[in-house]
Formats: sequence, structure tokens, C-alpha cells
Amino acid sequence: MALRRVRRRRRASITSLIDVIFLLLLFFMLASTFSTFSEIDISSTASGNGEAADTTILTLTVGSNGLLLDDQPVRLDHLTHRVERLGSCEDTPIVAVSVIGDVTTQTLIDVLSQLKRMPRIEIMVMEPT
Repeated sequence: MALRRVRRRRRASITSLIDVIFLLLLFFMLASTFSTFSEIDISSTASGNGEAADTTILTLTVGSNGLLLDDQPVRLDHLTHRVERLGSCEDTPIVAVSVIGDVTTQTLIDVLSQLKRMPRIEIMVMEPT
């Protein structure tokens, strides 16, 4: 009579499954921590409605090497102060934003976010030519 070898079944280890779930949870928690969501309202401009000619229009050029406000260099942290200084007290200044060169979307969003902090301002994003 031959002895039959009985194979014992090992108990399933769930340690690796718990490790994988923990790593996925950690990854998604860190990914959501570093991503911030922000909304920027961009409206299209319509044809002129006969506004007064004394409206102050400032030209802001966003380039890969910095910002120019009416052809004068300006730092991002001084932008709102310079716009307030150049804008007239009687009207709402219009800032025409144009982009030149290789500018990242994040740079443009940073500039628009800085301008949106001003209470009396109208922002017009120009189409690149």
C-alpha cells in the first residue's frame, strides 16, 4: 500500500493586500493635498458700447522673462500696487493682458489671480497674434 502524500493548504496571507491598499490610500491623499483648484472667470469682449474715452486702459504683457505694465517691467508681487497707481480714481481701469513667447499656463493664472484681488478692475485677455 502506497502512502499518499497529503498537501496541506497554506493560510492565505492578506499582508500584501493591506500594503497595497495602504500605499494607494497614501498616494491619493498626497496627490489631493498638492493639487489646488481655482476658478478664473474669463469672459469674451463684445463690440464697443460707446463708453467714455477717458477710461484708463493699461497694457500688461506676460512674457517668459517677466511682466511689462505699459512697457515698464514690474514684479508679480508689485503688480496690484502699480495698477492702482497708474489707474484713474474716477473710473474702473481696464487691464489688457497679452501673452508673448513661451509662457506657462500657471504663470498666466498667477497673474490673473493677482489682478482679480483688486476690487475695481476690468480684465481683458487678448488673443495672441
